[in-house]
Amino acid sequence: MGGFMAAANGVFDATVVGLCVLTTLFLQILSNLANDYGDSKHGADSVHREGPMRAVQAGHIQAEHMKKGMLVFSLLSLVSGLLLLWVAFGTNGMLLSLVFLGLGLASIWAAISYTAGDKPYGYAGLGDIFVFVFFGLVGVLGTYFLQAQALQPVVILPALVCGFFSTAVLNVNNIRDINSDTLAGKRSIPVRLGPKRARVYHILLLLGGVASAFAYVLLTFQSLWQFLFILALPLLLVNALNVWRKQTSRELDPYLKQMALTTLLFVLLFGLGQVV
Repeated sequence: MGGFMAAANGVFDATVVGLCVLTTLFLQILSNLANDYGDSKHGADSVHREGPMRAVQAGHIQAEHMKKGMLVFSLLSLVSGLLLLWVAFGTNGMLLSLVFLGLGLASIWAAISYTAGDKPYGYAGLGDIFVFVFFGLVGVLGTYFLQAQALQPVVILPALVCGFFSTAVLNVNNIRDINSDTLAGKRSIPVRLGPKRARVYHILLLLGGVASAFAYVLLTFQSLWQFLFILALPLLLVNALNVWRKQTSRELDPYLKQMALTTLLFVLLFGLGQVV
């Protein structure tokens, strides 16, 4: 999304976007490894978990080996991020480099501390906030700024799109795991709200993302192509209806992947609509 917004404003830099993607992939892998390790350590990945069995839980990887994998991807994220800052700012933007280095270190911490560590914030029900901030605001606005060296306030709206939809992905996951999370003491938003209100919350997240997309287009309107993202709305409706209706973890599980892929499609259609 950050790359598309930069292209729409004539400041696209393929090298910067490529390094942003690489750094983000390393962070996402780190987050997945830390999730696997942390949920196994804290009890969320127990015999009561109804989602897919994970590596440490299944005994395919020892916990100590998973920790080594976390260290490797922490270092890869850091090296990729430093290279990104060098390409974006060179030697002339030391202050900006330090600011973004701080954001990068915070991203590594957030990826690890969601479920790993002594006081994982995911177990306190703060995961949604961190996903919204890092997958939405930091990811999109950071990518845009690294190319443009400036920030237009209206770009916050596409960042909100990614924030709302990424949080919706997490919410489907947490609704699916509500029973096992309750037993493990993981106070996710669905555990706190209860099944029905968690589904209302899910619909509000989807509406927030769609509303942000429409608001951006209306504020920057130049062409009907900007409404190309409308083609993805039926898939969001399918997700909303099935998350509302499906009650068992087995029934909900496919709509976790469907929400993630729909988010990707929505971003691609939205972005292409801005640059056509």
